[in-house]
Amino acid sequence: MKTTVPFCRTPVVAIVQARMSSTRLRGKVLKDICGRPMLAWIVERLSHSRLIDQIVIATSTDPSDNPIAQWCKKEGVALYRGELEDVLDRYYQTALTYGVRTIVRITADCPLIDPQVVDRVITHFIEGMFDCAGTDDTYPDGLDTEVFTMLTLRRAWQKARWSSEREHVTPYIWKHPEKFRLLRLSAPERLGHLRWTVDEPEDLELVRKIYSWFYGKKDVFLMEDVLKLLRQRPELMEINRGIQRNEGYQKSLKEDRLIRSV
Repeated sequence: MKTTVPFCRTPVVAIVQARMSSTRLRGKVLKDICGRPMLAWIVERLSHSRLIDQIVIATSTDPSDNPIAQWCKKEGVALYRGELEDVLDRYYQTALTYGVRTIVRITADCPLIDPQVVDRVITHFIEGMFDCAGTDDTYPDGLDTEVFTMLTLRRAWQKARWSSEREHVTPYIWKHPEKFRLLRLSAPERLGHLRWTVDEPEDLELVRKIYSWFYGKKDVFLMEDVLKLLRQRPELMEINRGIQRNEGYQKSLKEDRLIRSV
């Protein structure tokens, strides 16, 4: 039976998962972009959301993530430190600690996150009284936004068993439409072939070029601005063309299958 949670406008908290130990581009979340760490740009872009009331960085207790904690302390950004691999538990404990009822999930490898896209997802989530809402794969890879209730997060935290479900936070929710009221939002046009996330050195090169183009010109540039730039300079899209979307999740699914076969 699907759950429906009576919803009134409660504080909306963006929880940004961040770690330094990325295997493909170690330390990427603090890599420099136009003189500031990538994580700083993500926090600033989220601050332009009309509907987010607080931003919390959720990192791990592993010593490798001390630089993230130090940056948060220096900048006055709210922080929670928890499990390294069990990111679902890290989200749940963060939400418990901060008394969150409505969670926006953002990953720290998305320096082009669009606050207007985020607000669109939040608005549909609230108006439709969904358990979980998110962008689908018609959006560029790197604008990924998910919004869910604390009750939905708690149920996933209690029920999710596979490493892919624990590491990537929401797969259990999306795999059970019979249990949750779900919404996937599509982009105005099919843009899923565009890669704006940062997992590889080529991704970082592209993002740096995009930031350099807009730096000092606008307070915050949006998806439409980046699309216009890429249409003017299509050669930029060749920088990171061919990298698989959601490679980390596909790797986790493969590991799950190997465990099942034992």
